[in-house]
Amino acid sequence: MVNTNEKLAIYNVWANETLLRHLDKTVAETGQPIPAPILRLFSHVLNAQFIWVGRLTNTPSPVKVWQEHPLEELHRMHEQTSAKWVGIVRAADEAELNRTISYTNSAGDAFTSVVSDIFTHMPVHANYHRGQVAIKMREAGLTPINTDFITYCREMDAQGKDHMSL
Repeated sequence: MVNTNEKLAIYNVWANETLLRHLDKTVAETGQPIPAPILRLFSHVLNAQFIWVGRLTNTPSPVKVWQEHPLEELHRMHEQTSAKWVGIVRAADEAELNRTISYTNSAGDAFTSVVSDIFTHMPVHANYHRGQVAIKMREAGLTPINTDFITYCREMDAQGKDHMSL
C-alpha cells in the first residue's frame, strides 16, 4: 500500500529541487538576480519547512516565517531540511500520525494540530506558494516551471523511477 504522506513529502522535495534548479538556470540565462518578491515567497516555503521540522521534533527553528534569503541560502536550507522532513514522515507510525502537538505561530497564537494534518499541510502550503512564485516570475517577464504533482508522477514514470525514492 502506498504511504500518501511519504509520497507527498518526496514530491515536495522534488518540487523544491526543481524550482531551485530553474531559478539557478534563470540567473545563468538572464545574468540578473532573481527578483526579491520571488525569493521572498520561496524563502517562506523553506522557512515553513524548517519551522514544522522544529515543531515536530521539539527543537527551535533558526528562521522566522517570513525571513528572506538569497538563492544560495535557499539551496542550503533545502539541503538541511528536506531529508529531515522525509525522515520524519517515513518514521511515523500510527501513534505518531495521531499525536497532537501544541505550538505558537508567528503571530503568537497558540494552536494544537494532529501530526497527520501537518503532513498534509506541508506540501499543500508549499504548492500554494510555489504557484505564487510562478505568477511573480511571469510578472517579472520570466518563465516559470511546472511543479505540479502529476508532473512529478509523469517524470518519475518516464525515468522508470519509484515515486517513493529521493
